[in-house]
Amino acid sequence: MEQSVSPEEKKDFEENIEEVNEVINSFDEESETSDEAVEDGKNGGVKIKEQFTGKVLKLSLAGALIDIGKEIPAVIHISQIPRPEGKESSNNIHEFLEVGQEVNVWVKKVKDGRIELTMIKPLDLEWREIKKDMVVKGTVVRMEKFGVFVEIGAERPGLVHISEMAHSYVRQPSDLLKEGDEIEAQILEVNRRKKQIKLSMKALQPEPEVKEKEETIQPVPARPTSARAQQLKEGKVAEQGDKAPRRQKKSNKKREEINSEGISFSFSDETTTEAEPTAMEIAIREAMEKAKARNKSENKKKGSISQEQQDLLARTLNNKA
Repeated sequence: MEQSVSPEEKKDFEENIEEVNEVINSFDEESETSDEAVEDGKNGGVKIKEQFTGKVLKLSLAGALIDIGKEIPAVIHISQIPRPEGKESSNNIHEFLEVGQEVNVWVKKVKDGRIELTMIKPLDLEWREIKKDMVVKGTVVRMEKFGVFVEIGAERPGLVHISEMAHSYVRQPSDLLKEGDEIEAQILEVNRRKKQIKLSMKALQPEPEVKEKEETIQPVPARPTSARAQQLKEGKVAEQGDKAPRRQKKSNKKREEINSEGISFSFSDETTTEAEPTAMEIAIREAMEKAKARNKSENKKKGSISQEQQDLLARTLNNKA
């Protein structure tokens, strides 16, 4: 069971360091460790957070002396010993350790010719070690609608927002990941005050290639030609195929028909063979015939009205007489 160290415990460690030093001094004679050996060993070739399996040599009120196979002494303060359940408030070291016991320890600090140990597993990443753009590996520990939380060995899990999971659209995080998946991500932002770590998976993924679309000119489909337009077009082509004198004659004939307003049709006898009338000519003739019929109807109506007026006038004069 891991236990964090409170500021009070750290203060207590500093205040009781002399007691730990007494343990070290008492061990010096037994281990026959000379000052010269400590001088040559410097930090004993150990690294911060390095793990060892040690053996308890001596106990004191403030801590214990641990043999980790190094020439310089290694000590552990009582505050760095995890408490079993039910003994969280106990400060009796004999309830946690005994001489000759093997323990797993980590290097907490190397200072003043001694190695300070801890039995509380240190974080893989301290806040001071977390930097922007750092690449980390972790395990998905929680799924949310807006993203996933990833355990990267820091005090708090990092967050991969759904928008940072892939370059393409992601409908929901469960489409790509599930709890327990191991991923690799890049650190986008670190806020130590808020204890927030923002991660990105897509930052480590190659960006999708943008294919240039070839611009092709599509032919514009021709509009369908109506039957009447086709007839007019064919008539126009026929006119263009005729000789110039014939076109002049036909145009004269058209003017003669229009000016007649349906009264009479006169055609020139200069041409012995007449070509088939075009669609335009047929339409003009039909319009002129309709106009002629309309004129006759109007004239007839006017005539009948005039006769009725004359009869009425005659009857009126006879009555007065």
